[in-house]
Amino acid sequence: MKKVIATLIAGLFATAAFAQSPAAPAAPAKVEAAHTKAVVKADAKEAKTVVKADAKEAKAVVAAKTDVASAKAEAASTKAKAHHTAKKTKAKADEKLASATAAAPAPAPAK
Repeated sequence: MKKVIATLIAGLFATAAFAQSPAAPAAPAKVEAAHTKAVVKADAKEAKTVVKADAKEAKAVVAAKTDVASAKAEAASTKAKAHHTAKKTKAKADEKLASATAAAPAPAPAK
């Protein structure tokens, strides 16, 4: 019971301290979060496509040894396409971040 009360009191002090801190500007954080989300999404999509290509290649190896060369070529092509798409998506995200950062007004200095 003492631990529960101590936890509740500590939580009360933590929330009180958090409420006292000054608010941070939200606009640059949102832009940065959107940029990060776009980059992570592009990386995840690229990784997913690479895994699928590798799985397809492995399946072809098991199925028939003669199809290995064509499967490897197709997997390499698929990986290259995924990498190119991810690169383009990251570039677009970087452009959006740069334009949003340039367009956003500088935060007012604290008094």
